[in-house]
Amino acid sequence: MLDVVVAGAGPTGLACGIELKKRGLNALLIDKGCVVNSLYHYPTNMVFFTTPELLEIGGIPMTSLNEKPNRTEALKYYRRVADHFALDIHQYEKVLRIGGDDGSFTVHTSDRLGCPREYECRKVILATGYYDIPNKLDVPGAELDKVIHYYKEPHPFFGLDVAVIGGKNSAAIAALELYWAGARVTLIHRRESLSDNIKYWIRPNIENRLKSGEIKGYLNSSVRRILPDSLVIGTPDGEVTIRNDFVLAMVGYRPDFDFLSRHGIELDPATMKPRTNPETLESERKGIYLAGVVVAGVHTNEIFIENGRFHGAAIAEAIGRAIG
Repeated sequence: MLDVVVAGAGPTGLACGIELKKRGLNALLIDKGCVVNSLYHYPTNMVFFTTPELLEIGGIPMTSLNEKPNRTEALKYYRRVADHFALDIHQYEKVLRIGGDDGSFTVHTSDRLGCPREYECRKVILATGYYDIPNKLDVPGAELDKVIHYYKEPHPFFGLDVAVIGGKNSAAIAALELYWAGARVTLIHRRESLSDNIKYWIRPNIENRLKSGEIKGYLNSSVRRILPDSLVIGTPDGEVTIRNDFVLAMVGYRPDFDFLSRHGIELDPATMKPRTNPETLESERKGIYLAGVVVAGVHTNEIFIENGRFHGAAIAEAIGRAIG
């Protein structure tokens, strides 16, 4: 029997695996994608807002060519860390269900070939993140294939009419890269101004493009209908219809609340934050611990790699005491 199964092999899941191993506990990490799957799906040219040392886990130094690391450097770093600690990681395997009770759980999964698997363990850590479930647009046409929730790079949109919905970092960066790559870009945001949290080196660039009209902006506006070749926008001056080939809905993501609820994790109705012991991060379902951004409920901007990485030590210490 395993001591612990960790659902999720992102930076927080890796940190949990490392801390468990340091304490002599036998842990298996399972991820439905690749190692640090969310980071892999970030935009190709993404630069982190933070400095390298704040992304470090396991005491392994991280270096970057510039002051702030980029996506490629982060992927390389986390691969190196996983290899250094020889973590037992099953990639492309989805956790379907967790049965049993504290001290004797059964984790049911499906591997990349669709074969069912079961793992017996004493404790479970859920470090599943939030990037896998995008917030959907609640408007007619939101189900069309032209609506995309993950922006990777601008090349496929050259010469096309693209609407970017949102007013935070991801929307601003996508709009700029699309414009530079030759797309005709429209930025739509429901508030009167863009987010105050846009990176300081991005803000003047996007604001200047909007002011000059190089990127068409509709602020204090929202999408009303999405049609195969156009978009209907509700603006302060009434509805406007624009030509449109693709919609990039950069309106955020959320944890899998349904999965948590199905497994006895109590959620606060207002914030959807799971109820956990603040010191051990054990949930109200005894023996199941929560780590990383999943702890924050709908307030996903409260926990990042920088602070989520410390959850591993607190949980591993608690599990070590419980198992003895």
